[in-house]
Order: sequence, then structure tokens, then C-alpha cells
Amino acid sequence: MKFPEEALPKIIEAVPNFSEGRRKEVIETIVSDVRQVEGGARVLDLSSDADHNRSVLTLAGEAEPMRRSILALFHAALSKIDLRQHQGEHPRLGAVDVVPFVPVSGVTMPECVELARSVGAELAKEFSLPVYLYEEAATAEHRRNLAEIRKGEFEGLGEKMRDPRWVPDFGPQEPHPSGGATVVGAREFLIAFNVNLGTSRVEIAEKIARAIRHSSGGLRYCKAMGVALSERGIAQVSINMTHFRKTPLHRVVEMVRSEAARYGVSVVGSEIVGLVPGDALLAAADFYLQLEDFDPSQVLENRLAKIGE
Repeated sequence: MKFPEEALPKIIEAVPNFSEGRRKEVIETIVSDVRQVEGGARVLDLSSDADHNRSVLTLAGEAEPMRRSILALFHAALSKIDLRQHQGEHPRLGAVDVVPFVPVSGVTMPECVELARSVGAELAKEFSLPVYLYEEAATAEHRRNLAEIRKGEFEGLGEKMRDPRWVPDFGPQEPHPSGGATVVGAREFLIAFNVNLGTSRVEIAEKIARAIRHSSGGLRYCKAMGVALSERGIAQVSINMTHFRKTPLHRVVEMVRSEAARYGVSVVGSEIVGLVPGDALLAAADFYLQLEDFDPSQVLENRLAKIGE
């Protein structure tokens, strides 16, 4: 049985990234404050990385519970994180760096855009925080790309905001002293996917990132940068995949592997940050196992989920 569109549960996913990945007690306090919001969104996942000095929180719920949870996140993070003391491999603009809203079920992209703009305005008013809108919520084409908004990072934010092209969409025209600015938007599902290399030479990871990312002539729907994982003594190609059906995981891995071989370097592992759609992993399994006539309905859990439909 198929349910009519209006009967689907209204579920929005939010994946706020905040600039703390080392102080466990701070991370725990921030996430605890979000969990304790009465009638808030559900916390699905938390992923923290010490080298990036960043945490990724995954929330799910309807618009109003989501709004309450995001406000609680900012209350906690802005009181605990001071970007003047922050260092990490991942570029960042704010204490809470980015908040994307993603339609999951029973919700349209325009509804997520409306939520992003509403929440952005409220954050600016509540915390005297500059807010930029990006992706589908962007107010100008040059603001769609998160990397362009983030360019210059926290340290260059004051100067950047003096450029009329980079006046924030909401809030003051100067950075929050310790919290910088934040970027809020609406987008399709994104997979944060990192590939680790058998070398400590970050310049090799940077060359590979340049080869695979779309902005420099690589794979469509792929953003990438090279970073050093100092604690592990290796380099990493840190990747955001913005459309996994058109540019699948295995295609990215194979291109990274091919480029790394040029420098005599091997791929030693990979990781998913946050949550990932099952279809993305099934496509990779299909490719590497060379399955013939494989159908996702052959997966036990998929078949069980169909019972009663």
C-alpha cells in the first residue's frame, strides 16, 4: 500500500557543524543541551574529529522542533567555543559553522528554504550574529557555494564583510567577537566522505583533491581538499559528495586510488562522517562485488520494510 504524499511524516534533517572536536566535555555539554530541549528534534548521530577540530551533529524532526533544537545548539556552542582560540584542519567561519536543512519525507525543498531563512533571521536577532544563506536558500548566485562564503575563514571575516558582495543576509555587519558568523541553508543530501592515504605528505592529498573536485576540472558533484591528520601521521582527502547517485562513492575512491598511485602512495582506509543513505553503500557493494542482476530488494532489511505496504 502506498501512502498519499500528504500522509507522509514531515521529516527534515539538519546537519549542523560546530567548531569543537577535541574537548570531549564541551562536546558532551553542547549535545546534552540539544537532547534536553523539550519537544525538540531527535539527535540521530554525532561525529567528532580532533584533527579537523570539528563535530557534526545529525538531527531529524519537523520544522518547529528543529527550530527549537537549533536555537539551543547556538546557545550552548556560543557560550563554550571561542574561535580566537581555535585551530584545526577544517576551514571554519563560525563557532557553529554551518546549518543545512535537508528534506527527507513529506517536506519540500521550498519549505526547507523557508525554514532556513526564518531560523537565520532568528539567530541573527537572538545572538547578534552575522548569518549567510547558501545553496537553495541563497539570495545571490555567488553565495550558493559554501566554500566561497567560507573563504578567508574567521580570521579574514572582518575584512570580507566590508565588501558589499559579502554583507551578511541577516545580523550585524561585523563578526561576532568569539563566534564569527554562521551559514544556514537548504540542500539535498550530502555525504561527507574521507579517504586516508599511506603518507604524511599533505601536499599529495592536496594534489589529489585538486584532481578530483569539480571546481578544478574533476568529478561533478564532488568537493575535496587535502588535510593532515597529525595524530595519525597521515594525510587525508576530505570529500563532500553532493549527489551520490550521479557521482557514486566507488567512482571517487577509484579516482583517488589512481591519482595516489602516481605518487607511489596507497589508500589505507576511508570513513563516513555522520549518516549515509543505504543506497550509496549498496551501489559500492554492487560495484566491488561485481554482482550480476543485483536488485536492492534482495537485501533482507529492504524486503522486511516492504511488509505491510
